[in-house]
Amino acid sequence: MIVDLRSDTLTRPTPAMRAAMAAAEVGDDVYGEDPTVNALEDRVAALFGHEAAVFVPSGTMGNQICLRLLVPPAGELLCDADAHIVTYEHGGAAQHGGISTRSVPGGLLTVEAVVRELRPDGWGTVPTSAVSLEQTHNRGGGTVHALDVIEALRGLTTEAGVRLHCDGARIWNAHIATGVPLATYGALFDSLSVCLSKGLGAPVGSVVVTSSGLAAQARVLRKRLGGGLRQAGILAAAGLYALDHHLEGLAKDHVRAAELGAALGVATTTNIVALTVPDARAFAAAAREEGVLVGVVGPNRVRMLTHLDVDDEGIEHATKVVSGLLGPSAA
Repeated sequence: MIVDLRSDTLTRPTPAMRAAMAAAEVGDDVYGEDPTVNALEDRVAALFGHEAAVFVPSGTMGNQICLRLLVPPAGELLCDADAHIVTYEHGGAAQHGGISTRSVPGGLLTVEAVVRELRPDGWGTVPTSAVSLEQTHNRGGGTVHALDVIEALRGLTTEAGVRLHCDGARIWNAHIATGVPLATYGALFDSLSVCLSKGLGAPVGSVVVTSSGLAAQARVLRKRLGGGLRQAGILAAAGLYALDHHLEGLAKDHVRAAELGAALGVATTTNIVALTVPDARAFAAAAREEGVLVGVVGPNRVRMLTHLDVDDEGIEHATKVVSGLLGPSAA
């Protein structure tokens, strides 16, 4: 048995999802003529209460487009030091957008941390143009920014004339875990990048969610970055199927992560179980020998993510293997 917990991007399309993809009505999306892409964009925009949405190949492209919509070249973006846009997007904001990124200590953003770092215009420094918040927080172990915190950050940024972006790669998990409506989250941000190919199980794709004016600019940026799509309805159909059939199922992923975490003495919020170990690479290699694949995210840090392709039997096996490797220190 192989249990792959490295990421929730590892899911494979179910037979029913493949059937939906094969049957998708398509057109040329660069011309705005793919009906399935248009349906997906309309659906996601409505879910988040925004005017428009743009289908893009990846979450990184979605984030990079959003940042360029909100921050001018040589402008400043404020985020946390462990944010995906800092740790995993390979300096794209600087290279492609000429954006200066400044960070507060890693983890969940707080109003106290942000208010200390916001730089207004006229101080002889680069003024802050936008703040980016990650929901859920990947390197924070799938933790969720509380609604009242986001509301306070929205109030702070609005007063300061600063825009607010959400890296919402796993915002679906936050929605299921907290019950906060997606439209409530959406109303608090100027832009969101939401992923279909993580917990929802689609093979490809993310969606930029924003105003109609910014969405038109997003299409230009998508093309400029090489993301112009043709008969993309085949991919968009997977996203529509996932929204119809996999969204509520994220609750099962959360339960399985909680069971795994409890056995290892680790608290969980959504679908990520993070562990501190003496040697992450050696730990991962030992787990692999016993049929469990875990992600290495630092010299002493590994993570495990539950997802659509991991069932109760898989969690039972992973719990046994990882507990054994941790030894008596495991709960």
